Amino acid sequence: MNKKIFRSGFVTALLVLASSLLMIVGILFDFFERQIEEELGSEAAYISHAIEIAGSAYIHYFDNSEKRITWINADGEVLADTSMDTGGLDNHANRQEVREALEKGVGTSVRYSDTLMEKNIYYAVKLRDGSVLRVSTTQYSVIAVLLKMLRPLLAVLAAALIMSYLLSRRISEGIIRPINELDLNDPLQNETYEELAPLLAKLSVQKDTIAAQLREAKQKQEEFRLITENMSEGFLIIDRQTNPLTYNQAAAELLQIGRGDNGPAFGSFPNFRETMEKALSGERTESQMTLERRHYNLIASPVFEEEEVIGAVMLILDVTEEVEREQMRREFTSNVSHELKTPLTSISGFAEIMKAGGNAEETVIDFSTSIYEEAQRLISLVGDIIKISRLDEGAAQYEREEIDLYELTGDILERLSFCAKRRNISLRRTGESVKVNGIRKILEDMIYNLCDNAIKYNKDNGVVDVIFESSDGGVKLSVRDCGLGIPSEDMPRVFERFYRVDKSHSKTVGGTGLGLSIVKHGAICHNAEVDIESVEGEGTCVSILFRT
Repeated sequence: MNKKIFRSGFVTALLVLASSLLMIVGILFDFFERQIEEELGSEAAYISHAIEIAGSAYIHYFDNSEKRITWINADGEVLADTSMDTGGLDNHANRQEVREALEKGVGTSVRYSDTLMEKNIYYAVKLRDGSVLRVSTTQYSVIAVLLKMLRPLLAVLAAALIMSYLLSRRISEGIIRPINELDLNDPLQNETYEELAPLLAKLSVQKDTIAAQLREAKQKQEEFRLITENMSEGFLIIDRQTNPLTYNQAAAELLQIGRGDNGPAFGSFPNFRETMEKALSGERTESQMTLERRHYNLIASPVFEEEEVIGAVMLILDVTEEVEREQMRREFTSNVSHELKTPLTSISGFAEIMKAGGNAEETVIDFSTSIYEEAQRLISLVGDIIKISRLDEGAAQYEREEIDLYELTGDILERLSFCAKRRNISLRRTGESVKVNGIRKILEDMIYNLCDNAIKYNKDNGVVDVIFESSDGGVKLSVRDCGLGIPSEDMPRVFERFYRVDKSHSKTVGGTGLGLSIVKHGAICHNAEVDIESVEGEGTCVSILFRT
């Protein structure tokens, strides 16, 4: 803007200066021309009066004069001329100044030379005898004057050019300075040109509007950030080139966005790129993805702008718990069906043989014993299933009380002593009396299952140690054996329902496969922590920490 004002002022000053010079020269030239005509008129009147008295001889007194004097009769014939011989002059009747003088008494005219550098000014006056006296002089034309004055004019123009440049620059800077010094943060507090007042008022209103919009946008952005960052689900917005535009922490950690120099490699995630490309093609898509033993549900929706897809919004839901729960339900149903079917098939077979009759008494007794054992196995299985179901329901039907785990364990070991003696397994209880606030029935089932497993999966002549410890962190109960141990690959699944490490050995030792699952759910019910340590072939130690 400063340059534009400077150029405009500078060019305007030059145009005004050049126009002024031309006008001044023209006015002066016209003024001098009129002055010359007046002088010629005065001389013509004087000479004409003298000729009328003295005759044509008077004209020759002006032979050396700067002015040319010509005497012409009424027919246009030249009677006398101070510059040329009359014989060489043509008839002047058609000359403008002569014709006007004959008609009006006075006539004037101006004629330029062939080069336009000079012009002749003629003044003619009619005498009493009808003849015409003409006085003329030569004057430089405007062009000639300008050419003669070229150097002075160029000097004047150069000086004017410099002055115009400096003044135009100073004026433009003076005009722009108040505008450059405007405080746009507070437009109404500026003292500047009155013409800018409406603009500053609009800027103030616009500034308040923009500030309000920015506050609202920032608030919405913060709300959006708080919502997305606190989502456990992954949230991701991509553009048409699959570049991530916005994402939350869950999506960044899952897809490793921001790691590496080349950005996220979406192609390394199964089903992800396919889902993303379908969304960018304008199709809402849902798919599943499994990554590091976690299960995710991908929901992708296209983003449209004027019926054109400009990106996609993707939601990544962690459905591992639902998938595992469904898998556990199927496994539970299958296991329960299998566990119930096996004893029922045996009972049905023995009963069918006994129904046919003709069996020896010893055979009937053996069949009856087998039916009884299978029935007890069914009762134990149903009992454990009921326990698990109650624990799943939160054990709301039980009342909590203060229980001495040391004493409770002593009663349980007494009940299991017969099974231990058959394999010459020693049961030992060490530590001090510890008390917890809990549900007796659930705690009894938990300790019973731990001790029962320690006996079943122990070696003959082995030892089962039940250890009690008390600290500031809580009460810890540990059951340790020196038996078969658990392979490391089976450790993550030992608390699953009906899961058995050695299925062939489980036939020998019996059990329902729900023991450790009951222990885990019972610990959850008491806000306790279960920890298991095992070395295959050396033994297992299961610990329960009750927080106080």
